[in-house]
This record gives sequence, structure tokens and C-alpha cells, in this order.
Amino acid sequence: MENKTSLIRIMRMLHRNVGYYLIGFVIIYSLSGVLLIYRDTDLLKQETVVEKNLPKDTDPAKLGEILRIRKFNIIKEENNIFYFENGSFDRSTGQVLFTTKEPLPVLQKINSFHKLSSKDGLHWVSLGIGILLFFMAISSFWMYKKGSKTLKRGILIAVAGLITALAVVFI
Repeated sequence: MENKTSLIRIMRMLHRNVGYYLIGFVIIYSLSGVLLIYRDTDLLKQETVVEKNLPKDTDPAKLGEILRIRKFNIIKEENNIFYFENGSFDRSTGQVLFTTKEPLPVLQKINSFHKLSSKDGLHWVSLGIGILLFFMAISSFWMYKKGSKTLKRGILIAVAGLITALAVVFI
């Protein structure tokens, strides 16, 4: 019995301390996740003028790919100048001038946590946060004595949450 009590005590201590440690990460990660939902709007974005010089023989049809502009469409052409949404390309000089809307620099930095790949050096931070969050979820089952009403209720709520999450993902 004393071993179970000490395991419960250790898990409570770890759960509490890891939880306090993760608060900052969770706040930043959740706020950036909510803001990413609205990335297709102009919310908290600033307009930036981009000027580039491309080779004069650049195919105007490939500008969208070269400039990384989604849904690129040439609107019209006049005197060897191709106009597209928010910009133009002068084929005779190779000059491209367009405006783009980018998230504020601090938000770009925060949003990068959601877009990390294994090649990025910061992926270890994201991996560590993920492991600690997994620990927080699992350690909650050791917070109460085996067979207690609180633990049984917690397990039912956890199962309901898991079913809801799976439904959201697969439906």
C-alpha cells in the first residue's frame, strides 16, 4: 500500500511540476494554432511590397510557381507587361513588382513551431513538448487511488474525449 501511495505522490509531483513548466509553451502553441486557423484572412498581417528581377525570358505562365503565389492568374497583358492580382511583371526588363500580406514577424516566429520538420534544429524542442504533453495526459491516471470514484469518472471523461477526437479526425 505504501508503494502505491508513494507512486501516486511522485506522479502528482511530476504532473504538477511538468504542468507548470509547460504553461508558457501551451499558451504560445495554442494561440498560434488558433491564429493559424485564420491564415487565409488578413487578420494580424502586414502588407509588404516585393520587388524582384527575373531573367527577361521568364515564361509569364510560370511566375506563380517562381514567386510561390498560390492561385496565380494573369489578368491582362499590355505592352509586354503582364498584370496579375496585386502585381505586375515587365517581360522586357524582367522586373516583378507585387504586394503580399505576411503575418507580423513575431507571429511568423511563433507559427514556425507548427511547421517544423525533422531537418529543423528546433524540432527537438517540439518533440520534447509533445512527449511532455503525452506524459501529462497519461500521468493524470495516477493522480488518484485505484478504484476511486474520481478516477473512474476521469477515465470515462478521457474515453469520451478520445472518442470525440477520433470522430473529429476521421469524420
